[in-house]
Amino acid sequence: MENVVVKKKASLSNVGAWGMNIVSSVGIIIANKQLMSNNGYVFTFASTLTGCHFAVTALVGILSNATGYSSSSKHVPMWELLWFSMVANLSITAMNFSLMLNSVGFYQISKLSMIPVVCVMERILHNKHFSRKVKISVVVVVIGVGVCTVTDVKVNLKGFTCACLAVFSTSLQQISIGSLQKKYSIGSFELLSKTAPIQSLFLLTIGPFVDYYLSGKLITNYKMSFGAFLCILLSCSLAVFCNVSQYLCIGRFSAVSFQVLGHMKTVCVLTLGWLLFDSELNFKNIMGMGVAVIGMIIYSWAAEAEKKSNEKTFHHAKNSLTEEEMRLLTGGIDKISLQDVEFGEDQELSHDDKI
Repeated sequence: MENVVVKKKASLSNVGAWGMNIVSSVGIIIANKQLMSNNGYVFTFASTLTGCHFAVTALVGILSNATGYSSSSKHVPMWELLWFSMVANLSITAMNFSLMLNSVGFYQISKLSMIPVVCVMERILHNKHFSRKVKISVVVVVIGVGVCTVTDVKVNLKGFTCACLAVFSTSLQQISIGSLQKKYSIGSFELLSKTAPIQSLFLLTIGPFVDYYLSGKLITNYKMSFGAFLCILLSCSLAVFCNVSQYLCIGRFSAVSFQVLGHMKTVCVLTLGWLLFDSELNFKNIMGMGVAVIGMIIYSWAAEAEKKSNEKTFHHAKNSLTEEEMRLLTGGIDKISLQDVEFGEDQELSHDDKI
């Protein structure tokens, strides 16, 4: 009975994390559309805005630590934080350049390619295997999102290079989030609190130069209005929830799950764009969204089936020890003195501290 209650709480928590990510991601897209569009406040400084997002996230982390709401007790080597921040910022910068240099169609294709790239990288880095059902569901999602988003496709060498760099760095960043959390047993918000200051410092330093190259405008020449300021504040506030929920989702599931179910945001954005901004929504879009949703449902079912299968395999292996193996195991334990156990625990703690 207790296990059932724990599982229900875990399921509700997982749904909450996904819900927070979808709502905050869609909300930030709507806010940024109003902020950056020609019909809005024409704030075209995306990289600098992202730096502001991480600065506010870092501030929230500092305030949480100061008030005792969260703690930064887990140690993560500075070189790993710097490496991760460099990859994450490269992802943001390369995405912006890819959007500028490529057609919208090719940009969408490059984003779709992240799912198979993440799968391949998980296989190479973590020797992770995927069932046939999961692979089929991934293909269905890619086809569905591709049908409803991809239009004209024009490719050039610079754009292709930036797109490849963006796909590789983004995939590596998302895999690294889960790896760092597991490696150092660190919570999602705690890890984000450690990396956000580094990312914000980097983006606020080079962001204005990147934005000038992309738009030909200097942020110092922008005339800030009260409405634009409110939009920036809303965007930064939503970014905190978006960043936290991203770390939560990848930490609890995987980068592949985050990519697949994350395309639900694409469906939501297309629908809200049609409802709020009079965007065109034709039969092709509707058909593609339907296929994508079906693929996501199949993926959720396949991933759950794979999880249960792995649990059964683990329990079977655990209960299939021979009498000889059990005798050797218990015999080995009997020979270990209490002092040896304590020394072993101390050694293990020392090893963790070194890591």
